[in-house]
Amino acid sequence: MGNNNRQSLLPEEYLKLSVNQFEFGLEGKLAPKELIYVASKEDKELTELFEKKPEVIERWGQMIGFHIIYLPLLMKRLVNKEVLQYRAPYLTEAELTSTTIGNDFLLQYLQHSDDRRRMQHGLIRTEDILRGNDGKGKAINRFYPLSSKSNESLADQLHRIGKQIAHEEELHERLLPSNTQYDLVDDWKPDEDADERFNSQIGEENTNDLIEEVKERIAKLRQRGISQYILEQLIHPDDRLSRLVITKDYGMLLPEYNNMEIKMEPLVKAVYLLFLKHPEGILFKHLPDYREELTQIYVKLKPYGMSERVIRSIEDVTNPLLNSINEKCARIRGAFVGQFDDHLARHYYIDGLRGEAKRIALPRDLVVWE
Repeated sequence: MGNNNRQSLLPEEYLKLSVNQFEFGLEGKLAPKELIYVASKEDKELTELFEKKPEVIERWGQMIGFHIIYLPLLMKRLVNKEVLQYRAPYLTEAELTSTTIGNDFLLQYLQHSDDRRRMQHGLIRTEDILRGNDGKGKAINRFYPLSSKSNESLADQLHRIGKQIAHEEELHERLLPSNTQYDLVDDWKPDEDADERFNSQIGEENTNDLIEEVKERIAKLRQRGISQYILEQLIHPDDRLSRLVITKDYGMLLPEYNNMEIKMEPLVKAVYLLFLKHPEGILFKHLPDYREELTQIYVKLKPYGMSERVIRSIEDVTNPLLNSINEKCARIRGAFVGQFDDHLARHYYIDGLRGEAKRIALPRDLVVWE
């Protein structure tokens, strides 16, 4: 009961603190710890500060624990050929054109248009820092005025804003429940087979099972917070799928994705081609039935004989009690997700629910065997 009372006080206390509070249609879009500069009118002195001396404002942001976002400079980093083609690999050179965004970009999302005239220059803070009695996060949006025309110097204004944010966060922490109860869970788990350990991506992407070098590449190509939101506004990726061409020498090409080549190690590729040949999917518990077919595929990829190590690896990957098949599926997924975004890549890698057949979703009329 005490916890619920503290939670119900939270919105009222915040309203007392807020200088200006606005509603945006951006709930869930912006990451926490970002302050975004917005302006409905130009302030030349502020513009010069952000564009000519960005390190000054960035140092201030670091002091208060926030990323400071200046949209025109952010755009220069976002409009990057590699980043845009990762998100939409079907874009041509001609389509990868520069796009500019002004400091009034976010104002179009104000729920009440009358607020626009009040937000001439300043910093927007949008994050899920409230939690209501229903247990759900509530987005709170704050506007901190900042102007070179103020009676306060810019330095004093920034100092005051920093103190206000610190006070808001302190109050937030003070009013949150101080104790959280956790249920005790028995850590013991029965032995699992490969199917029970399979990390399905259906419904939610998870990078836990990807190899480190792929995760590092994805982290560089993806953005966070307002960066991701702007990317979504610039490019509205659709499910424009490419054909998958398997060449005579078993190369794997995506012609409609700028002739992108997908590379895999021989045994990983053999597993992929096995599943590609079975659009109905394969149950992991039936993998031993496909051992001979997998061996024949591998021999076509590496026609110079089978070593004992390779034979043992094929036995392992078709053993449903071992984790080898999951490791190969993770590498297959990494081969695609490392090249383009999961919203498209999910059509190409092996996936499926636990207990059900795992399959490649790509329509087979898009698969070309030369």
